[in-house]
Amino acid sequence: MNYKIEKVKKSFSLQAENFENNDMNFSKQEYLDYIIKKTDVKKTDCVLEVAAGTCVCGRSLASGVTSVTCLDATPEMLIVGKRAAEDKKISNISFVEGIAEQLPFAEGVFDIVMTRLTFHHFTEMRKPFEEMNRVLKAGGKLVIIDMEAAKKELREIEDYIETLRDNSHVKNRSKDEFLSLYKEYGYEMLVTESAQIPVELSAWMNLTKTQTEIKRKITLQMENEIAGLGQTGFFPYKKNNRIYFDQRWLMMIGKKG
Repeated sequence: MNYKIEKVKKSFSLQAENFENNDMNFSKQEYLDYIIKKTDVKKTDCVLEVAAGTCVCGRSLASGVTSVTCLDATPEMLIVGKRAAEDKKISNISFVEGIAEQLPFAEGVFDIVMTRLTFHHFTEMRKPFEEMNRVLKAGGKLVIIDMEAAKKELREIEDYIETLRDNSHVKNRSKDEFLSLYKEYGYEMLVTESAQIPVELSAWMNLTKTQTEIKRKITLQMENEIAGLGQTGFFPYKKNNRIYFDQRWLMMIGKKG
C-alpha cells in the first residue's frame, strides 16, 4: 500500500463515525435525491460506487437498481456503510475493500460507475478515470461529482488550506481537466453542472478532527478575508454569527461510446 493511500485511510478512519452527520450539507437527502434523479438509473442497472466512503450514494439508489457495489480503501468507512445498509434492510448491496487505481473487477461489468468527492484525493487523475472506464459497459454512464478548483490565481492557497485541514487532500481540479478526460475516452456528455453547497466552517473542520491550533489558523484566514484582508479561494461569509463558505461542486455524467 503506498504512502498516499495510507494518509487517505488514516484521515477517513477518523471521519467514518461522523461522516454522515447532518451538520454537513453534502450528506443531506435533498442532494442525494438530486444526484439520483440526474443519474436516471434503471431497475436493470448494476452500479459501482468508487471510493464510496460509507456508500451514501449507493445506498440511496439501491432500491431502483439490480445491485450496488461499494468500493473503498478504508475499512472503517465500509463498516459504517454496511451497518447502515443492514439497518435499512438493503439486500442488493456489497462492500469491497480496494483502491480506485486498481479496481478488482473485470472489464465492462457495470452499467453505472459513480464517484463523489474523490478526485481531489488522487495524486493523478488518469489512472482512476482509466480504471472506471475499463469496468464500465459500452453505453454505460460514468458519474463524477467533485469540488471545482478555484480560479487559477487562488488555486494554490485554496489547496494549502484544504491540506491543512486534511492532509489526504491533493488538489482540486478544474472543469476543463475533467472534461478533457471524458473527451479523450470518447464520452458523450449528458450532464455538466455546477452547484454551490453551503458548508459551516466549524463542522467542516470537526469532521476531520482538525487540531485546535490548525483550526485557529484556518479560522483566522477566513476572518481576515471577510474583513477584506487577503483571499483564500473559499469566499467565506458570516451567517447567524458563524463562518460559512460555499463549496463549488461539479456534476458530470458521460455516456461511454
